[in-house]
Amino acid sequence: MTVSVALFTSDLRLHDNPVLHAALRDADRVVPLFVRDAGIRRTGFDAPNRRAFLADCLADLDTELRRRGGRLIVRDAETVAGVLDVVTGTGARSLHIAGGVSGYALRREEHLRTALTQVGCALHVHDAVVTALAPGQVVPAGRDHYAVFTPYFRRWEAAGVRGTLAAPRTVRLPEDMKSEPLPERAEVAGVSPGLARGGERTGRRLLSSWLNGPMADYGSGHDDLGGDATSRLSPHLHFGTLSAVELIDRARQRGGPGADAFVRQLAWRDFHHQVLAARPDAARDDYRPRHNRWRSDVDEIEAWRTGRTGYPVVDAAMRQLAHEGWMHNRGRMLVASFLTKTLYVDWRVGARHFLDLLVDGDLANNQLNWQWMAGTGTDTRPNRILNPVVQGKRFDPRGAYVRRWVPELAELADGEIHEPWKLTGPRRAAIDYPDPLVDLAEARARFERARDLDRQGDTGTNPDDDRVERLGGVVPR
Repeated sequence: MTVSVALFTSDLRLHDNPVLHAALRDADRVVPLFVRDAGIRRTGFDAPNRRAFLADCLADLDTELRRRGGRLIVRDAETVAGVLDVVTGTGARSLHIAGGVSGYALRREEHLRTALTQVGCALHVHDAVVTALAPGQVVPAGRDHYAVFTPYFRRWEAAGVRGTLAAPRTVRLPEDMKSEPLPERAEVAGVSPGLARGGERTGRRLLSSWLNGPMADYGSGHDDLGGDATSRLSPHLHFGTLSAVELIDRARQRGGPGADAFVRQLAWRDFHHQVLAARPDAARDDYRPRHNRWRSDVDEIEAWRTGRTGYPVVDAAMRQLAHEGWMHNRGRMLVASFLTKTLYVDWRVGARHFLDLLVDGDLANNQLNWQWMAGTGTDTRPNRILNPVVQGKRFDPRGAYVRRWVPELAELADGEIHEPWKLTGPRRAAIDYPDPLVDLAEARARFERARDLDRQGDTGTNPDDDRVERLGGVVPR
């Protein structure tokens, strides 16, 4: 009897999973393994919302494996120790894992390769599992990655994606496999009250619903804050309960402008993964240094975090994040611009807060989208500033989004809701809502002075301005 191990990481699914598919092809028996890595908890990435969603995903994965004759084996340990326990206990001769791009994932892969070599077990790393194309699959001549999205997207489209794999019918484990208990959502404290449910079956239901209607209007409706016309699939992409390859395949089968716009955002997700793969330091350091002299006003940062800046659309987005562990794509842009450009606070402060709360908090997309909005990343117009009043009137013209998340303003008229500070007398006194934290014109002048900008010629638009990641997690959009 031969044994292989399928080590689940960011691919918690049975449908279109090259890792599990290869492990099943490789041996008579397969151990579907998940290691609750203590190392991740030490990094602070094991935030409550993601831990709770993960518990849902693992429970669902175990259920689906049991339907096929197997089950999920769990170890609570450092990854290498947990893997070696299973490999030596079963005599496994191969282990399969999805490739990652973060520094942590690359170190994990290196440590696994060293440890497994010593016990005679081969390590197989599979690309195009977490993303549609493998990072580095398309590169410009003489360079290791694309720094601008549009040329990357042209090559990405021309390259095409691999075929979608069916879910296995049978999974056979070695005899007498023992597992530690699955984690449970109820065990996790500090979870956002409106956090969505996780798991492959939930993700596939959401996908079917999305493809069968709302996606058709995605191209024109994705920025409608009140309409909430985005897919909400980003948590499932982050945990891998849905495959980017399958999403692209099924969207293209539907066709139409909405499908094209949706697929483009999946390409943005791949774009950021290929940037981080080539520049892992961009998770913490400026991709393009601007010699910023960041401010650090504790009270202003706290007002931003708690949704009390006095700018309704910014506050609505931050309160949605706190309640749901998720934020509308346009809201992500607005709050990132407000923090990094209007308050002129280091993007790392915002990125850390998002990782503390976002269920779809993906390192590549979170950090690089924050850098995009801060002007230290791949944006070719690094000094743009989004005006929260103008943006609110444009993308929430009737105030539906603000009323939903800032109920103290719910009774204001459509023309008042984005500028409540203009109210006077008893009407203003009756509203428990702060005045604006900063004057927008003064804040803009401060930003321009701080960066020593010569903005002549930098007031146009960029074809990528409104095409920032909507699916892979995170900021902006």
